[in-house]
Amino acid sequence: MSQKSTQSSLDNLRNTRIQKLNDLIDNGINPYPYTFDRTACAGELHEKYAELEPGSEDSKVYNVSGRIMAMRNNGMFVDLVDSSGKIQLFIHKDHVNEDKIKLLKLLDVGDILGVYGAVRRTPRGELSIKVSDFKILSKSLLPLPEKWHGLTDTETRYRQRYIDMIMNPEVRETFLKRSKIISETRNYLIQRGFLEVETPMLQPQAGGASARPFVTYHNTLDMQMYLRIAPELYLKRLLVGGLSEKIFEINRNFRNEGISPKHNPEFTMLELYQAYVDYNEMMVLTENLVSAIAQNVLGTMEIEYQGKKINLKPPWQRITMIGAVKKFTNIDFSQFLSAPEAAEEAKKIGVNPQEGDSWGSIIDQVFEIKVEPHLIQPVHIIDYPRDISPLAKPHRDDSRLVERFETRINGWEIANAFSELTDPIDQRRRLENQINSRREGDFETPVEIDEDFLKALEYGMPPAGGLGIGIDRLIMLLTDSASIRDVISFPTLKPRHDNL
Repeated sequence: MSQKSTQSSLDNLRNTRIQKLNDLIDNGINPYPYTFDRTACAGELHEKYAELEPGSEDSKVYNVSGRIMAMRNNGMFVDLVDSSGKIQLFIHKDHVNEDKIKLLKLLDVGDILGVYGAVRRTPRGELSIKVSDFKILSKSLLPLPEKWHGLTDTETRYRQRYIDMIMNPEVRETFLKRSKIISETRNYLIQRGFLEVETPMLQPQAGGASARPFVTYHNTLDMQMYLRIAPELYLKRLLVGGLSEKIFEINRNFRNEGISPKHNPEFTMLELYQAYVDYNEMMVLTENLVSAIAQNVLGTMEIEYQGKKINLKPPWQRITMIGAVKKFTNIDFSQFLSAPEAAEEAKKIGVNPQEGDSWGSIIDQVFEIKVEPHLIQPVHIIDYPRDISPLAKPHRDDSRLVERFETRINGWEIANAFSELTDPIDQRRRLENQINSRREGDFETPVEIDEDFLKALEYGMPPAGGLGIGIDRLIMLLTDSASIRDVISFPTLKPRHDNL
């Protein structure tokens, strides 16, 4: 069917429903009333009457509401669905007055209905409500798709997420789990003495990560501003201020970069800092937090993601970045101390760095291409090159490295953590190096140095471990979702103008 004929068919169905809407109004019925006094939901009734025998009923009357998802026998049998589940309605002239029975022809699949009635179980075992009266709560003007799973344009599901949720209970379940995962994250940290804080999303300078920012403009202040790419520099200011020795923020970040199954320009992060500990403590916290969330939300630490079984039970493996590269490529980059030497070795295994790439950047590229795909089970990749980690403390045993780790599961970066750099002079030097990199064409580095952040460091920041966890990717893993778009209610999409 062509796009034009599809739209024409949709218009005809809508016009038919508008006529039914007008008929309701002509009968003195408000098709969009203000309230409905619901006394039970479908799930509660299924639980309460689980032992009700076939052919039996209870005399107690309940008020139940939900969306009509199916109608049979001219409306005698209706499937009503609310957020807790489905229940069947039995609407018969023996129990409902004649005027209301006549209104059944004005109902459609998709309408929201409130009903009053007693609970019965049919002889065939279906729990039902024997309706004595009903009330139209919202007249639906557009028809629901007949076979939502049959759509070939998967983007339509993301564009019209409300329809996706109506038609697919598993989609609603994913977003219910999302809410639980975030709640469990928050509860876990608060129970361990962390203080939840908030930092600006609109910032005069973009910092705390290497990423292209979204740029905006504040008219009253007559200044360019940026949407937050990371909360790090503000959270560290709070640590300097002594607000708490343990702080966290579950935050929205915005990065003006590509879109993929693992990337959305707007995403959710957990970022936290704890004074007087280092990255070793952050590793323990990461694995304990993630495994506890899995246990509390899913009831197990052993999950399956896209057919791969993953065990989240601590402790998790630890391996250095250089060690991991050596394991999968047989190249020991610690023996090649210059960038040109490292580049030559990388080219031998099919990785082609750009001219001018640093030693650490070359190792990182080799790691991403040759190592990441193999890291299915949870692993902390530790001790990153210093030149790609401007906010981490130098490694106490090797000055070329820093005390940083990234946690990988299913090949993805799930967490990134440091022994935080607290030396303001070293920090300034590294940020200046980033500015120089930008001049050489690295447009993901900051435009300018955040002088106020450096000033805060000069007042003294305690030794600290810092940790960031990608909440959306974690939810993907724990809900077996193939794309980040499946776990974000309204992912970023290019506009479409076909009105379908």
